[in-house]
Amino acid sequence: MAKISIKPENKSFEYVPGKNLLKLLLENEVFVDNPCNGKGSCGKCKIRLLEGNLPDMVETEAKLLKKEEINSGIRLSCLVVPQGDIVIEILQKEGKHKILTTGYVPDFEFNPLIHKKIFKIEKPTLENQSSFEEAICNTFDVEKFDWRLLQQREFMIGEVTGVFNGRELIGIEAGDTTDLLYGVAVDIGTTTVVTSLIDMNTGKELATASMINAQKNFGLDVLTRITYEVEHPEDSKEKLQYAIVNSINEMIGDICNKSKVDRRNIYEISIAANCTMMHFLLGIDATSIGKSPYAPIFVKSKNILAKDIGLEAAPGARLYCLPSVSAYIGADIVAGAYVCQLHKAKENVLFIDIGTNGEIVLSNHGKLLSCSCAAGPALEGMNISSGMRAAEGAIEDVKITESGIEVKVIGEQEPIGVCGSGILAVVKELIGVGLVKKDGAFIKKEKLEESDYRYNMLQLDGKKREFVLSSNPKKLLITQSDVRQVQLAKGAILSGFYALLKKANINMSELDKVVIAGQFGAHLPADSLVGIGILPEEVRDKLVYVGNSSKTGAYMALMSADVKEQIEKLAHQIDYMELGASEGYERLFMECLMFPS
Repeated sequence: MAKISIKPENKSFEYVPGKNLLKLLLENEVFVDNPCNGKGSCGKCKIRLLEGNLPDMVETEAKLLKKEEINSGIRLSCLVVPQGDIVIEILQKEGKHKILTTGYVPDFEFNPLIHKKIFKIEKPTLENQSSFEEAICNTFDVEKFDWRLLQQREFMIGEVTGVFNGRELIGIEAGDTTDLLYGVAVDIGTTTVVTSLIDMNTGKELATASMINAQKNFGLDVLTRITYEVEHPEDSKEKLQYAIVNSINEMIGDICNKSKVDRRNIYEISIAANCTMMHFLLGIDATSIGKSPYAPIFVKSKNILAKDIGLEAAPGARLYCLPSVSAYIGADIVAGAYVCQLHKAKENVLFIDIGTNGEIVLSNHGKLLSCSCAAGPALEGMNISSGMRAAEGAIEDVKITESGIEVKVIGEQEPIGVCGSGILAVVKELIGVGLVKKDGAFIKKEKLEESDYRYNMLQLDGKKREFVLSSNPKKLLITQSDVRQVQLAKGAILSGFYALLKKANINMSELDKVVIAGQFGAHLPADSLVGIGILPEEVRDKLVYVGNSSKTGAYMALMSADVKEQIEKLAHQIDYMELGASEGYERLFMECLMFPS
């Protein structure tokens, strides 16, 4: 056995040599940023060796690290296999993240499936020796119920409260508990998870909690997590499911503590998520989503016992999972389409949720057509040399003027990296001041006069040109590769935008509204979206932001049986278009890679 010690946390654990350092750290619940799930391609899982020895650096590792990093003892944990006692420093810290929890909520009528009624169960007599089971059926007007309710013997005489899921009896409680009726609405994103506690008697949101999706340890995007499932068939489904279920239970505990609510009075948990996340939640194999023809195991809604997957609430609490359309148009998008009433639109509306995937739904006067484009994690700050999630210390906005470079940092702290909105802002500025050309390449530094205010903003790493975004407290660079990552994401989203319009025979001038939804989109001003060409200039004045429409859809389904039924119908009304199979798409994608002049 050997030992790994971690500073400054003063944590240590013993290990058997043979696994790479990243796996050892994750197995022992030590956070290490690893977007590529240990494939040796993202260069994010950096640690610093303080004491002991590690094997010599391989060529792949050397290419991903800067010379000064190598000289200071920094290594990539996924590419080293320790053999003896070592002391290391983890370079990434989990700070307080900036996560969107709110959004537009349309008017709708409350009529939740979950409800309570007061009854009186008569005590048996010698003249009436009916069983308690029969008394319950007669009192609550049900033909049958979960036999486990019979274990609640103490609740079966006198005034009781029946808990119903529609016509189904799911709970019996002593006395009058009608005031205690709570539910939870959840949005599971690939990157973040948001949970809200709802008083189902009033529809009021009592508390919210949010966190980074704990499945980050298995990869930053859905395909990387699916790859993990393929490579670890023996226990991956259980680990992926446990990660998200444990997170939801933790957040439910948090919101219950904030509101002084007993989690045993939570009777329904309503969840919207993309199709892959929904598979992971239910412990269902998602590997078919990652390979052609990309057919998921299921897309229909689910209404099951919450405890069947380990969610902790009332004994008979239900879990409602909203329906998906296809592998890449999930329940989060169906929820958003419903919240925005796209199926009832009397105009041409484009709905877009920008994230790791860019999901787009076009409503042509109520006729719905959708597509999904692989934007990649660059727009969320990943696969960027100085990238990070939207947490304290992340640059979220940038201005370049003759006076210098101005940055806005989350938490008003010293900058330690760049999040998604920040990388879009800086690329927009680089295009605007002429440091990046239409084709995405940096201009040559030798073409600038030394008196030019932009001259010292560029530096050379060999022949590679880099933009110096910040030098305090550490140097943050925007590389040519960073610009290319943004360019690929921009090309994917814009090409999906045009492909849908073409399929529907709609001209740009006929588009009446563009709705921006989601955690990431809410932080993107029109200047950034249009400035780098994610969306065309013609729609600048047509943008509408609706916030976290996925969680709103989950909330509406929680509060209304009618909404559940309508959302399930809506999922069948959304047609899906596979971009790669559409005529001329490759040429369109290449054209959409170009930045605005």
